Amino acid sequence: NETWNGWILHFTQRSAFWTTPGDTALRTMVGWNIEIMFMFLLLGIIYYHTLSDSKNQKVLGIPEKWFWAIGYSIFCVFIECVLNIGGHLVWEYPFWNLSFKGVWLIYFFGYFHFFCFAILVISLKTMKNKLITVGIIYAFPIVMNLIAIASGWRY
Repeated sequence: NETWNGWILHFTQRSAFWTTPGDTALRTMVGWNIEIMFMFLLLGIIYYHTLSDSKNQKVLGIPEKWFWAIGYSIFCVFIECVLNIGGHLVWEYPFWNLSFKGVWLIYFFGYFHFFCFAILVISLKTMKNKLITVGIIYAFPIVMNLIAIASGWRY
């Protein structure tokens, strides 16, 4: 997410979809700081440990993995809305904002797809397939960032 957000900044020469202004211990990209990195790190650990060992477990009639993916994504969007209201997370574009229409984009492109990939990896049977899948997932932003570095972009 942070990589394509940086590409948006570069190509529009206006703004990324989201930015993180103000004080931080470490800002690594235009919309990414150490606090957000830790949030994602902890969220992944919490999500994984929320799941039971049962592959057929359901919550409110929904498969457990999907229930928690939906729930945690909603929680993350809520936190982003609070941060946006407080001026700690800026949304520049009218389609990516604090509105009924805008929060759906943030939900699907900001968070839910992370959980979909986590479900994919968790569901794979062998460690080899899990590692290959994680490698492919990480390869995309790595290649994009290498292209950006080679092109002299800064985000």
